[in-house]
Amino acid sequence: MELDPLLLSRIQFAFVVSFHAIFPVFTIGLASYIACLEGLYYKTGNKDWERLSKFWIQVFAVVFGMGVVSGIVMAFQFGTNWSNFAYTAANFLGPVLSYEVVTAFFLEAAFLGVLLFGRDKVPQGIHFFAACMVALGTFISSFWILSANSWMHTPAGVEVRDGLYYVASWSEAIFNASLWPRFFHMALASFLTGGFVVAGVSAWYLLRKRDVELHGKALSMTLWLLLFIAPAQVVVGDLHGLNTFENQPTKVAAMEGNWETSSGVPLLLFAIPDQENQTNHFEIAVPKLASFILTHDWDGEVPGLNEVPVDEQPPVAIVFWAFRIMIAIGIAMVAVAVTGLFMRRGQRYLTAPWFLNTLRLMAVTPFIAVLAGWFVTELGRAPWLIYEQFSHADGLTPSLTGGMALFTLIGYILVYAMIFSAGLYYLMRVLRTGAEQHDYGYDKSGKRPKRPLSVADADWEEDDETRSKWNTTAQDLADEQGAR
Repeated sequence: MELDPLLLSRIQFAFVVSFHAIFPVFTIGLASYIACLEGLYYKTGNKDWERLSKFWIQVFAVVFGMGVVSGIVMAFQFGTNWSNFAYTAANFLGPVLSYEVVTAFFLEAAFLGVLLFGRDKVPQGIHFFAACMVALGTFISSFWILSANSWMHTPAGVEVRDGLYYVASWSEAIFNASLWPRFFHMALASFLTGGFVVAGVSAWYLLRKRDVELHGKALSMTLWLLLFIAPAQVVVGDLHGLNTFENQPTKVAAMEGNWETSSGVPLLLFAIPDQENQTNHFEIAVPKLASFILTHDWDGEVPGLNEVPVDEQPPVAIVFWAFRIMIAIGIAMVAVAVTGLFMRRGQRYLTAPWFLNTLRLMAVTPFIAVLAGWFVTELGRAPWLIYEQFSHADGLTPSLTGGMALFTLIGYILVYAMIFSAGLYYLMRVLRTGAEQHDYGYDKSGKRPKRPLSVADADWEEDDETRSKWNTTAQDLADEQGAR
């Protein structure tokens, strides 16, 4: 069987990006939540906010590390699998990705150390400032990444000479037509992800009657956030859709399963797209609703997929269903957030098992929605790397063979499986330990474990023999140094 290097390279990049995307979208929202907790502790002196912050900082540290490790590989792939694309677009993408490192990653790296290890070593206000800087760094990082990605969807501010892209206007290229809708859409998605994970974990502790007052505060705080963020995402998502309709009508046609350019287009609730025959089967639709949503006119015209050749159409079935999965989860999020408001009467949101179990299940849904949204965004652009200008086939590394692509794909799957397993293992240890004992590895005597991430081990502080074997006191070190 002949292996297609283009198809395998696309699968590899999709796998790596999908695996990586679930970490930043969580840490961006969680970093802001931690900064909020640190601010509340700084203002009120209430130890509950400090305990919650310590607990979620540990979760953040593990997930942040997994995100960094999984993200490094993506840059490598531009050279290994997509060298033609990297060379062609280097004059824009190279500086933009460098700006992300200089302005965001350095900021995060510098203040993350203070956030993780500076408590009780720096003034409380400085620790709060460090939390804010880490949160700011995550947003700066997402800005540059989304600027580069948005430029590939709506290229601007460049001119092509001798097959290479040269920047004619940095402001137009960076602040391209789809940047801001995409940025705010992803920012709210990050808040929703962080919010539903915090709510789900808090509900898990409440169901087990562990630290009820503490996690009740966290749940109450998060439900207020979700009540405003979930409906806001619907509005921003609609604006993002209108922007896509203006700049990438073929993608919207695939999202709507619309084959023929026509007026009064119905909104398909269910259909089985048949791309080979350019039609749908078993349609269930609401008349004229798609036209109204996209054009604000019941009889508005919506372009069809037949406007472009078949070989320039995206994979319609995947885009069509990924879009509906994302929308369905968004509606469920709004419903849960509104239900939380009604459950506040008599504080039933703290005790009703069905509601708490619903929150536990909802903790997973933001990740599914994010992945579905990325499938819509990236597959809806196919077959273009730079929309309507530079195709996937044009960007592939000329010397790449199918065997080489398959080998690296299998390697990434195996390595990422180990990374995910290790990260999940330590996350489960953090969750089992809870917020009762979080002191970054120091016990009451000042002893510190030498084993990485051993603070996530719920049994460490209870095992004096193991502790004495692996730890050494600060006084012992001082005495030894003095003797020398």
